[in-house]
Amino acid sequence: MSITLLLLRHGQIKANRQGRWHGSTDSALTLKGRIQASLTSRALRRIQEISAVYTSPLQRCKHTGRLATAHLPHQPKIIDGLAEMSIGDWEGEKYSQLQIDHQLTERCTKDPQWRPPNGESLADVALRMRNSLEQITQSHNDDGTVLVVSHGAAMAIALATLLHDDPSKWGDYHFNNCSLTELKLGDEASLGQFNDCSHLGMFG
Repeated sequence: MSITLLLLRHGQIKANRQGRWHGSTDSALTLKGRIQASLTSRALRRIQEISAVYTSPLQRCKHTGRLATAHLPHQPKIIDGLAEMSIGDWEGEKYSQLQIDHQLTERCTKDPQWRPPNGESLADVALRMRNSLEQITQSHNDDGTVLVVSHGAAMAIALATLLHDDPSKWGDYHFNNCSLTELKLGDEASLGQFNDCSHLGMFG
């Protein structure tokens, strides 16, 4: 038996447009983000059966989940472990400045145990994402499809962990806002469609 997790990154927030890391900062969707989530609903209508919906506790994911599944009878269930990677004291800084001042990506990738000040390491995020996805799969032991609404870095770390047993490979996976990715979990993890934005048209 296997289960398909349909991974959905949240819609656009202002920080995405500005190139800033918001991580655990709780930010609302922009108008474009709300449109992206509504367009995702159309795409999900073409999937025969989604048996459950799970979402990060952050409002950008909860709002995306509500808009994208408005046609479904399921109420999204919140799992705290699906939240974005926190970089602590450095949240809100631009990605470009994080690289200049702190070499964030390089330091995280070189040492998965390294943490930004008051933030999380790749290993921290890998553990809670793995536990969260295992919690979901244990609740659905059939061949169904479950929608999981989460975040770019958190999902990249999850794929690197589940597919390669190495969270430092997180840089191999980039998710656009409201992209859809199929992760099949059975005896082994495998990747189906990845970062599909075809449903978003000019809003991708």
